[in-house]
Amino acid sequence: MYEFLNSSNSDEFENYVLTHENGSFMQSRLWANVKGNWESVGIISRDVSGNVRGTCLVLIRKTPLLRSALLYAPRGPVCCHSDDDALRDIAAGIDAIAEKYRAFAFLCDPPIVIPESSVLTAAGLRTQRLPEEHEIQCHFNYVLDIREKTLSEIRAGFKPEYRNRINKAQRRGVWCEELSGEDALNALGDFCELMTQTGKRDGFPIRSKEYFARFISELGEHARLFMCYADIDGKTPLSGAIAVSYGRRFSYVYGASSDCWRNFYPNYLMQQTMIDAAIKSGCRVYDFGGVPFCYDESRREYGIYRFKKGFGGEIVSYAGQFAKIYRPVLNRAAQLFSEFAR
Repeated sequence: MYEFLNSSNSDEFENYVLTHENGSFMQSRLWANVKGNWESVGIISRDVSGNVRGTCLVLIRKTPLLRSALLYAPRGPVCCHSDDDALRDIAAGIDAIAEKYRAFAFLCDPPIVIPESSVLTAAGLRTQRLPEEHEIQCHFNYVLDIREKTLSEIRAGFKPEYRNRINKAQRRGVWCEELSGEDALNALGDFCELMTQTGKRDGFPIRSKEYFARFISELGEHARLFMCYADIDGKTPLSGAIAVSYGRRFSYVYGASSDCWRNFYPNYLMQQTMIDAAIKSGCRVYDFGGVPFCYDESRREYGIYRFKKGFGGEIVSYAGQFAKIYRPVLNRAAQLFSEFAR
């Protein structure tokens, strides 16, 4: 049986996502508050004893022009992906939401690897074979196993030149601050200035300061802002990152750096500081985030992978994006509109 998220089962929902092996902050009820331009519905599946055995946060993006909606579960659903009963419950809940909102499609991208992908057919989902640049979440992530390890043990796996650059950063007076709550919000001006420089340099759209403030405020104790500074004409911001410590995973979500003072190597010290914070938080995995086109050195994005792989982790290849199409004509119309807007 399934039920929808409400005030009486909200804590159960959150605790299940927080403690589950496949749980992600993007399936937390808190994430729905971050994505303020989407509506949301949570689904809970229970076994015959009433215990929670699966959850799914579904974001809803209405398309008034089509009088329809897109449903999306980022990194969901959360359950044992071999539990057909839980998946069928969740699928029934998604069908009910799709009927209410006259949805044209449901999309999801659970954190499962390719050999496990066939289990989602129990929920009526099918793999979408999309070009990597059209997937919502990156197909490849770079992760570092930090369970039961010290920072010294992790550092031993860094490339020698990375350890050298971290030492140089410290000798040149760079320091990294870990901030949360009001302290993080007060430092957002520095971070957003760095993000503006990074977006212009690397050619990607930049989110607003209001978005980052909502991100930090809504995720609360899980959100962290890391800022690297040096005393150059006063306290000068060199790099910054927003990260999330949620359950067993510490995720590097947004990063930015100055166009100047590259030879101070702040990004290297910042990553070490975040890995140290992840260890102290008791997380098992440090997630560097996506490494798009990590297999193609000719792509500009390959530089992201080149930087991250020096820290001694490994690539995880997820199964990708899955879909259930409810209204094929409206779905195609939405795709055409999206391509035209792009």
